[in-house]
Amino acid sequence: MSGIVGYTGGQSAYPVLLSGLKKLEYRGYDSAGMALLCPKELKIAKTMGKISILEKMIGGDGYLQGLAGIGHIRWATHGAPSDINAHPHLDCSQKFAIVHNGIIENYLNLRRWLEERGHRFISETDSEVLAHLIEHFFDGDLFRAVANTVEKVEGSFAMAAIYDGEKEKLVCARRDCPLIIGLGEGENFVASDVPAFLDHTRRAYILENGEIAVVTADAVEIYTSRGEIRTKKVDEITWNAAEAEKEGYPHFMIKEIMEQPQALRRTMQGRLGGPGGGFALPELNLTPEEIGAIEQIYIIACGTSYHAGLVAKYTMERILKIPVEVDLASEFCYREPLLDKNMLFIVISQSGETADTLAALRLARKKGKRVLAITNIVGSSVAREADNVFFTWAGPEIAVASTKAYLTQLSSLYLITYYLAQEKGSLSGAELGEAGNAMLNLPDLVETILARTDEIQKMAAYLAPWESCFYIGRNIDYAVALEGALKLEEISYVHAEAYASGELKHGTLALVTEGIPVVALVTQRAIIEKSLSNIKEIKARGGHVFCFAQEGEATDEFQREVDGLFRIPATLDILMPILSVIPLQLLAYHTAIARGCPVDNPRNLTKSVTVE
Repeated sequence: MSGIVGYTGGQSAYPVLLSGLKKLEYRGYDSAGMALLCPKELKIAKTMGKISILEKMIGGDGYLQGLAGIGHIRWATHGAPSDINAHPHLDCSQKFAIVHNGIIENYLNLRRWLEERGHRFISETDSEVLAHLIEHFFDGDLFRAVANTVEKVEGSFAMAAIYDGEKEKLVCARRDCPLIIGLGEGENFVASDVPAFLDHTRRAYILENGEIAVVTADAVEIYTSRGEIRTKKVDEITWNAAEAEKEGYPHFMIKEIMEQPQALRRTMQGRLGGPGGGFALPELNLTPEEIGAIEQIYIIACGTSYHAGLVAKYTMERILKIPVEVDLASEFCYREPLLDKNMLFIVISQSGETADTLAALRLARKKGKRVLAITNIVGSSVAREADNVFFTWAGPEIAVASTKAYLTQLSSLYLITYYLAQEKGSLSGAELGEAGNAMLNLPDLVETILARTDEIQKMAAYLAPWESCFYIGRNIDYAVALEGALKLEEISYVHAEAYASGELKHGTLALVTEGIPVVALVTQRAIIEKSLSNIKEIKARGGHVFCFAQEGEATDEFQREVDGLFRIPATLDILMPILSVIPLQLLAYHTAIARGCPVDNPRNLTKSVTVE
């Protein structure tokens, strides 16, 4: 998703905006720009490419005179990356400038309507219509012009607008895309994500759908689109700016991989192993009768979160003995899902702003279903709109490719599963105790894996020159293989596909050629022999197999059959996905490094997908 920053206050806006944009680079972008309300005129600078190019372009002191302005990094949706399509966009008079995240679905109709009234467009973007609508509706009141504009617009947006006639004012609005107001002393900030202003303040207003904010240096007023004043609670951001920095690591991704033991401990803290032991999840807010009535679980998510849901399908069905359906949020809304009345409906979103997941959540609630959300972001749209929220407490995740957010989602789903089993009586006290103790030991086991990065680097050195790779696994290992393949594709640009091992004979073996790398997950004791058989099939056709197996199982056979073996510390088979994904994350990271790829900002990808 694109990034928005805005500032108004007593200091020069340019360095504040520049710093804020750099803090949002992790979101992925193809162009950058800013507009500043300088004493004599509205100054605008924008360019295709990185923020560093924009910084060199601006150069002179003229931009340092402005005390208010807006900035943007764009991820192209309408119109190819170019200087003209970069934000901010201006109106015909060049008195109004806007930045926008989201998609204006009716922009073609609006553009024709405006052109009939004499407006001239210069870009290919949908966003430019906002600047012209504001110009059209302006009668001396920027707030009212923005309010009238958003009433005309169909689609999603977070936007900020400035007017050359009011040198200290920003007007912002949102629908389905995040927008946050940072509250300072004699200065205020606007951003699409909190890292943009965390160097300055940890106090914020999180705008809700339909709200419009008028921001000056000394005040923030929030209204409905009808002009009704809103009273907002100030949110305190619980993590600080340092947590969003690399802290000596070369990339955010490896820093976040290394933070996973602490993230797991935070997710489990207070929910597992308290007084008397057992699982305590009061945030679910389910009565014993409601828990007893659950006959089906429906999980909705996208991308990495979807893979966490697939793991949960295996574990929940095995433990709770009830059917679990997992669906891609982007598909859910475009079919006719059968939703049982005795259903627990779960949505998973790292950012809490995933557009497809939000659409699925809203559809489920419209159909009268109670929704439980699993997310990392307090105050996000998913968190506010769900009936109940289970926060993962992963901490800030900056790299586009998710690691610790995924792992804490898995941990959250295990906690929910065992809690429901505890309340439904699906497991005995001894079984629950064994599971609880095993979960509490997981962070230490993750640390032992992270200490063995050199073993993974050797595998990555072989994998890096290849343009294609396959992942295989059976049962729950297949769900983890999907996530491992996605990570490799996301950041190293190696084509990677995951297959259920049993499907090899149904066509996949045709793709196995001499030397091609194959990653085999073998962590489930009950099916080791079948998994070994699949590895032998690949080896017989020349494949180069890297195997990730549980310690203590079939050691000699694995050593004979595979080209590389990584032993994962032993735990309960059902909990192995929390451990087995760690070396796959490291494999993707080190392969990307060996190939010279931009690990934290992979091409064409974005951290938070806020458009469908």
